[in-house]
Amino acid sequence: MPFETDQTISAAIGKSLPHLRRYGRALTGNQVSGDRFAAATLEVILEDMSLMAGADDPKVALFKAFHRLWSSAGAPLAVPDTPLSARAQDHMATLTANSREALLLHVIEGFTSDQIARILEIDPGDVADLVAIAVADMEASVAGAVMVIEDEAIIAADIVDIVRGAGHRVTGTARTRTEAVALALRDRPDLILADIQLADKSSGIDAVNEILAAFPQTPVIFITAFPERLLTGTRPEPAFLITKPFSEDQVRSAVGQAMFFSSTETLTA
Repeated sequence: MPFETDQTISAAIGKSLPHLRRYGRALTGNQVSGDRFAAATLEVILEDMSLMAGADDPKVALFKAFHRLWSSAGAPLAVPDTPLSARAQDHMATLTANSREALLLHVIEGFTSDQIARILEIDPGDVADLVAIAVADMEASVAGAVMVIEDEAIIAADIVDIVRGAGHRVTGTARTRTEAVALALRDRPDLILADIQLADKSSGIDAVNEILAAFPQTPVIFITAFPERLLTGTRPEPAFLITKPFSEDQVRSAVGQAMFFSSTETLTA
């Protein structure tokens, strides 16, 4: 049913805004730049409510407005703040147009092919090809050593299999903060994939912060069943999130994204 009133439109935007901000960060490679485009999108909508009014799917309409704005600005990437981010943006220049956007919208945000086609304003039949191209391009561009912080053995084993299947080396798995820090110092990772709550009730966030104190340019992917708890708008926030339960495509995509764009910010517990 179309959303017609300002109140229902505002409620729909509020519900989807954390996801839009996540998309913006992943798309631009930087939290600040992603938030800037998200805020600009809201300003455009406030000036022209017809962009949302009457929409059958307000989330699709919101993302479409964001993408139009970002594309009209020349699809800019954030100024690289680390050597890894700079290399990532060099890789980005070689990707097929719309492929990375389609990948993010599909495996991270969960949009269907038809919804992605509406957001990107492309033919629905092109979406699957674009996603496949993005996965292949990213996995061919960057490979490295991945550390897994996860206290549930079955989940950890699944993540390890997925990461190895994508061509990366796994340095090991850790179940507690102490184990995680020791593992990182023993075998420095190029990427950390971390759960939030660990076996001994310690915090995966604290573990990551301690590791980043030693290796500040290491990108991090956080895993949580409650992503909204980390997407609050209070800085700093994680640039990469996987929501439990996750799929193989989500892990592969997030790992590829994180290898492309590093996030060095720490989080408060």
